[in-house]
Amino acid sequence: MALTFITGGTRSGKSEYAQRLAEQCPGPLLYVATAGIHDGEMAERVRLHRLARGERWQTLEEPLDLAGKLPSAAAGAGAVLIDCVTLWLTNLLLHHGEDEAQVLGEVERFIGALPLVEAPLFLVSNEIGFGIVPENRLARRFRDLAGTANQRLAAAAAEAWLVVSGIPLKLK
Repeated sequence: MALTFITGGTRSGKSEYAQRLAEQCPGPLLYVATAGIHDGEMAERVRLHRLARGERWQTLEEPLDLAGKLPSAAAGAGAVLIDCVTLWLTNLLLHHGEDEAQVLGEVERFIGALPLVEAPLFLVSNEIGFGIVPENRLARRFRDLAGTANQRLAAAAAEAWLVVSGIPLKLK
């Protein structure tokens, strides 16, 4: 397994870049969606994303247990794209009652499961540390948690990319 970590701001082109990289790999492709569908606008976003991916892609919707579900779901895939880490972290933070230690424990459990995935893995995350300091406690905690998680995931990756205005910049 080769992990490629791809980060950037909102609408930076990071997901599109990750998809292009994954589509260069032969065989069937697996898209792991961490978002939940809670309203009509999100349902439409998901529909459009699925159309953009095409028939080579299968989808696994997994909002919480990436470490537990990914190894078996990825079996036989030519590449795996997980989109996105920040939604996964949001789900975990709310699920664990804002217990950051448990959330980071899940990040470490995910990193520990990576050797069980044979396919190239492309991991998309938002870089949220470029903005202003949020005004409320939960948003500040989430920003810090996402920064820590991104650091750990990028350190575990063979390659790391920052996408800005649609332009990928190699970090490592």
